[in-house]
Amino acid sequence: MVVHISRLDRDNLVHEYSVDTQRLMPWAVLNAPFEVSYAVCRANTVSKLHTHHEQEIFVAVSGEVEVECGGERQPFRAGDVCYFTPGQLHRVHNHNDEDFVFTSIWWDPEMSHRFLAAHAGSETEKLAAEAREKEAENAATAAAIENSEREGATA
Repeated sequence: MVVHISRLDRDNLVHEYSVDTQRLMPWAVLNAPFEVSYAVCRANTVSKLHTHHEQEIFVAVSGEVEVECGGERQPFRAGDVCYFTPGQLHRVHNHNDEDFVFTSIWWDPEMSHRFLAAHAGSETEKLAAEAREKEAENAATAAAIENSEREGATA
């Protein structure tokens, strides 16, 4: 099996919530119980203050902003993760001269129920069961490959 890659189309981002985004999920090869967007809050802009019924996390990829939630602001920079419960008003303030890039992931119980119903007895479920059974064997194989690579690098 080859790895599946969804390519980011930086030239065709969609402007929503006052940031530029590309929906990464749903994705035909991976039907998951959540949705994901790549997002860019441009330099010296503020995203739209909004709320929704889903839970959401932001994963900061590059840059630095202030994240606002419930009227309070906190610094938020590359490597940070923040979480919003349903109904919380939130947005990001980018008062810097560089873009802020982040990933947004959101979910709700309905998404989870649809996912579980669609995958009961599916190929994905079978693959997961097989992987669980071979976990120790796969870990040993990975360790052997890494040891071989290290030995080859020192030769």
